[in-house]
Amino acid sequence: MNDVTKQFVDDRQRRRLERRFGVHVGEWLTELPAIIEKLAAEWRLTVEGPAPHGRTSVVLHVLDVDGRKGVVKLSPDSGLIVAEAGLLRLWAPSGRVPEVRGLDPRCGAVFMERIEGDTVAAGGTVPDMETVGSLIAALHSVEAPPARIRELPPLTSRVQFVFDQWERERNEGPAADVVPASVMHRGFARARDLANGRENVVPVHGDLHPGNVIDGGPRGLVAVDPRGCLGDGAVDAVDWAVWKVTDLDEVERRVTALAAVMGVDADRVMAWVRAFAPCQAVAKVNRGHAGTDEFDVLMELAEGRPYAIR
Repeated sequence: MNDVTKQFVDDRQRRRLERRFGVHVGEWLTELPAIIEKLAAEWRLTVEGPAPHGRTSVVLHVLDVDGRKGVVKLSPDSGLIVAEAGLLRLWAPSGRVPEVRGLDPRCGAVFMERIEGDTVAAGGTVPDMETVGSLIAALHSVEAPPARIRELPPLTSRVQFVFDQWERERNEGPAADVVPASVMHRGFARARDLANGRENVVPVHGDLHPGNVIDGGPRGLVAVDPRGCLGDGAVDAVDWAVWKVTDLDEVERRVTALAAVMGVDADRVMAWVRAFAPCQAVAKVNRGHAGTDEFDVLMELAEGRPYAIR
């Protein structure tokens, strides 16, 4: 990685990109400064510097020619960027996603409105579930053109990807000794069966955790970084039902509140929570949080029998 690239990508982000895309991503990183220069000229932007990155992209803070704040997101996988931009445009009428201002599929780049505020995860405070449920309901209620719907991958493909990813994380980290393979396999079977259902089929975000929702102040909660697919909308509630939870009763209360606002079946939300609990347990262990109350709740959800919400 050359010195110019290091203005935009530090060593930690480089390692994250290599883990996701392989070591050949280094070639893309070498070309990145030229790509950024081209996009800045094309969109008439001033690049302010790097913004917080994810696992699949490099994000920059920019100003447009009118002084409006924005972000440019670039990825070595241009398909991810094109799909993300498409879903954000689909959900634009909700007002709960950033405005897309430009897209360059060849460069794998999207230019978007900058939402002022921290992510919910960075803020560290659990919001009211009614507020979260309202965000999810607003996204799911947008009417999508049939042609656009047909372009979305099925939820089954997202489920497969997530479990493949976390099974790999389990095998390569300390979770291999704590989260049994049988628990992962049972969770995958549950999630696969749910994803094959035909209930409440809508365009779903697919990765709606607290790190992908910004508290926009007067704007309300704003969703970013979708991994859009078509399937059961109840799945978008999963992370919120368990984030920072230390007892099962609280999970049940959150599921009930989320389901009521979203207009979905609470038992189905809980079924999704149980299905994905093994993946979240792996994440806890590999981040050094085995043995915590939060980890114990996740394992109880993963290993326990399904039950009906009271």
